[in-house]
Amino acid sequence: MIFHSSFEFAYLWLPFIGFAVGFLGSLTGGGGGFIFIPLLTILFKVPPQIAIASSLAATLPICLAGAYGHHKKKNLDFRIGLIFAAAGIFGALAGAQIANMMSGKQLKISFGIYSIIIATGMYLGQRKDKKAIANGEKTKELSNAGKYSRSTLYGFLSGIITAIFGTSGSAPILAGLMSIRMPLKLVLGTSLLIVFVNTCSALGAHILVGKIDLTIVYFLASGSIVGALLGPRFLANVRVDKAEGQVRLWYALGMVVFGILMIVL
Repeated sequence: MIFHSSFEFAYLWLPFIGFAVGFLGSLTGGGGGFIFIPLLTILFKVPPQIAIASSLAATLPICLAGAYGHHKKKNLDFRIGLIFAAAGIFGALAGAQIANMMSGKQLKISFGIYSIIIATGMYLGQRKDKKAIANGEKTKELSNAGKYSRSTLYGFLSGIITAIFGTSGSAPILAGLMSIRMPLKLVLGTSLLIVFVNTCSALGAHILVGKIDLTIVYFLASGSIVGALLGPRFLANVRVDKAEGQVRLWYALGMVVFGILMIVL
């Protein structure tokens, strides 16, 4: 169901939030839906089911603008992206049905647990990579069959996560793209393309079983589009390879904080 809620002065903060999330989402390949949900539920007291569906709708312009910006900078691998996205469509359809069977409290707690688990995996992966570099270990090149099978698996998982929690599902996407030895800038651009298709699929399913508040979507999108267009331009002038470890660490820490807040509040 699609509806417009009445205007509240607190909504005037949403374009600024949208800008920050759009900028960071296009910069990290995540889309930003992960941040929208805790902010809407905790700060603006939006019911979880509405926050999830509205977050999906507000994430679309970030993904579209961000993917376009990365495409102009040649940071997209369309073949791998489409394999991820095709598998994600089936995952999103299944995830939307699961989300519809859960209560608001169950969704909040589940999202919090999911956030902490993914953050722990990112931290452990960062430690493993750092240890491998220190030991001078070299990674083996994957075959095309290996790349495509991993892309299908991680793509399906990301679709399920996108539909259940209304996030971009970027954690399994980024993990999958990095696991096939893709350069970081190519990972970020390709991730946004996959997130865009996943979000479209999940949003289509949620239109049938969920509730989308277009008033919230308009305010968020008005800022997120601008931020998403600026992200790839900024990234083009940054040496992300040296800062990758710190970015992943702080991102993981933020996910833990958000996860705890969703469980406790």
